[in-house]
Amino acid sequence: MTRRTHTHPDLTRPGADAPFFSHWQVGTPERQAATVEAVARAWERRPWGSPELLSYHLYTGLDGSSLMHHSQWRSEQGYEAFVRTHRQERNDEIDTAVPGIERVRLDRYRRYRSHPRADGDRRVAGLVVTVRIDFDADAAGKRADFVDLVLETLAGPDADPGLIAAHFHLSTDGTHVLNYAEWESGRAYDAAIAGPESPEWARVRTFPGVKGFTGRRYRHALGLEP
Repeated sequence: MTRRTHTHPDLTRPGADAPFFSHWQVGTPERQAATVEAVARAWERRPWGSPELLSYHLYTGLDGSSLMHHSQWRSEQGYEAFVRTHRQERNDEIDTAVPGIERVRLDRYRRYRSHPRADGDRRVAGLVVTVRIDFDADAAGKRADFVDLVLETLAGPDADPGLIAAHFHLSTDGTHVLNYAEWESGRAYDAAIAGPESPEWARVRTFPGVKGFTGRRYRHALGLEP
């Protein structure tokens, strides 16, 4: 069966070799809440979708109109089998409850490296920030070097105490990096980005091949597990 949890996912979970992130637009905070509950009902009243699926988490965007989904799969083949057999009936039920959902995109990744939480740190993230870093078409091979530079910077004196952990994913299509960052609170994140830019962070911002950065803020709303 399927159970609901409020525990945030472990982005470093062993076996989660095919992490996916997808985005929906639903329009208003009221529709955000209704969609979260519709997703929960569609899953809880059915058996767990696949032994290949380790967990499924849903986040509400602080913009009041978006949702982010994060699913941890053992393999892409497991996801494709689920799509063929079980996804549509869930989507149909959700769409009946909340008509007009716009399913914007689904991106597939491999987690490359993480800036892990410190030993003994039991804080629960009050804010999840995703930053998508897009690269020029001929710069896919530079993505790992970019992440290495960011992690080197985070390990130095510029590390912010409000940052709990950061997890860097390489898109399988070669176009971008996704940083899933866990922050203590929105206030801590605001303070971090309001500070002066150090030379180390300037190197990150001007890294060769980077086209741009897109950041979004979320709160964890729902976790589903077998």
